[in-house]
Amino acid sequence: MTAGEIAEQFHMSWPSISHHLELLKRSGLLVSQKEGQFIYYSLNTTVMDEILDWIIQFSKKNKKK
Repeated sequence: MTAGEIAEQFHMSWPSISHHLELLKRSGLLVSQKEGQFIYYSLNTTVMDEILDWIIQFSKKNKKK
């Protein structure tokens, strides 16, 4: 999605959306690709898979207790 498409989903200012997108990019959760005048953002599925694996392992350990 473009930043505009993402911004349409939230009741936040454009600068706030831009700031959050930048933080998510720095953390590795988002990747971006510039095409012409637009920047398209998508989830970094590798990082998301790692987070989900961690959550699953964490929940398994808590169930054993």
